Amino acid sequence: MFLFKKRDSGRRKTIERLYGAIVAQSRQPDFYRSLGVPDTVEGRFDLLVLHMHLVNERLAAFGEAGASLGQELLDHFFEDMDASLREIGIGDLKVPKKMRTLAEAYLGRSALYGAAIAKGDEPALAGAIARNILAGVEASKAAPLAAYAFEAAGMAGAQPLEQYLAGEVTFPAPMKAVADAK
Repeated sequence: MFLFKKRDSGRRKTIERLYGAIVAQSRQPDFYRSLGVPDTVEGRFDLLVLHMHLVNERLAAFGEAGASLGQELLDHFFEDMDASLREIGIGDLKVPKKMRTLAEAYLGRSALYGAAIAKGDEPALAGAIARNILAGVEASKAAPLAAYAFEAAGMAGAQPLEQYLAGEVTFPAPMKAVADAK
C-alpha cells in the first residue's frame, strides 16, 4: 500500500497563481528589448531566477508561514524546470544532472542578489546581474536592471503576507523603475 501526501488544491492554486505572476513579469518584453536581457533560454531562466529570489526573500521575512509558502513556490519552480527540460528533449538520464546544475545556479545567484540587496549595494547587484543575466556585459550596462531589482524588492517588501497567500504579487513596470532611478 502506498501512502501519498494529499495536496491542498487551494494551496496548489495559490502557488500556481504566484508562479504564473512571476513568469508573466519575467516575460515582459521591455526586459529583452530595452534592458538587454538576452532572449534565450538562459536569459529567460536567469531573469526568472531574479524574480523568484525577490519573492522568496520577502516570503522568508514572514517567518514560518512565509517560508513554507516560499518552499512550495520553489518546489513548483523546479517541477516546471524539470518538465521544461523533458519537453525540449533532454533524456531521462540527463535530467537529474541538469536539475542539479539549475538548483546550484539558483542558489548561487540568489545568494549574490540577496547580499547585494540587503546591503543596498547597487554596484554589487549590477555586477552580479551583468555576469548572470546579461551574459557578461560590463556592470554599468546592468545598472538599469539593478535599479529595477531594487524597486521590485521594495515593492515585494511592502506587500503583506495575505496578498501572497491569495496568490498575488505586484511588480513595477520595468521601464518605470528605470526612469524613476534616473
